[in-house]
Amino acid sequence: MKIVKTVDEIRAIVKAWKKEGLSVGLVPTMGYLHEGHKSLIVRASKENDRVVVSDFVNPTQFGPNEDFESYPRDIDADAVLAQDAGASVIFNPEADEMYQDALTFIDMNKITKVLCGKTRPIHFSGVCTVVGKLFNIVAPDRAYFGQKDAQQLCVIKKMVKDLNFDIEIVGCPIIREEDGLAKSSRNTYLNKEERQAALCLSKSLCEGKKLIENGETSTEKVVNRIKGIIESEPLARIDYVEIVDWNNLEAIDTVKTPLLCAMAVYIGKTRLIDNFIME
Repeated sequence: MKIVKTVDEIRAIVKAWKKEGLSVGLVPTMGYLHEGHKSLIVRASKENDRVVVSDFVNPTQFGPNEDFESYPRDIDADAVLAQDAGASVIFNPEADEMYQDALTFIDMNKITKVLCGKTRPIHFSGVCTVVGKLFNIVAPDRAYFGQKDAQQLCVIKKMVKDLNFDIEIVGCPIIREEDGLAKSSRNTYLNKEERQAALCLSKSLCEGKKLIENGETSTEKVVNRIKGIIESEPLARIDYVEIVDWNNLEAIDTVKTPLLCAMAVYIGKTRLIDNFIME
């Protein structure tokens, strides 16, 4: 698996592919790849002639008290997984390759200020900026994002529409462990007791979804049921649990589709997210 470190080299590779008339898929990641990432790469490899996996822990989307320095990294293991999944090349730049005294950032209103944006105020500016840069560097035909980061998926779709990127954004389902925990690089932070406690996220979402499927129309009642299950777990601390319109992330009082039920919960010191979408 070829690992490319510079913007110039990855651009040259992609331009050569484009001259051959080949389609290009991009899977943006922060590395430490797991089965969730693998599912994105597999799909991208089925739908494109070549696939670029970006492997970059982006400093601009981490707040001052967040886990940028400790975020897990393992480029060698990433290369093995990416190759097995069908990737053509990994783009793994250093921070100073992506940012040189940068003064330009992509910001967005409204949908970046809710859910995770409430407690991570700079996060989505960093996400939009790095993804916009990757789109300009790689110029893919399609880019693949997981539904686990549902707000990110919504934000990227809006950015692409607003800024007229000629790129198809493909959302892919959440990949879970056998016991229901959504796969995440941050799961490695959890000790054995916390790992068991983290199951309250998926369990509570299942109960919330069942309530809706059984005819409950009050989003407040659904959210309260979900919160009650999480709050019964001593190691859990809720950041937020909300039900919003999936099109614009605005809060809704009555169940109507499409909707997103999203949560962020601290298990010990580790912040985990999970969700379900009903179309």
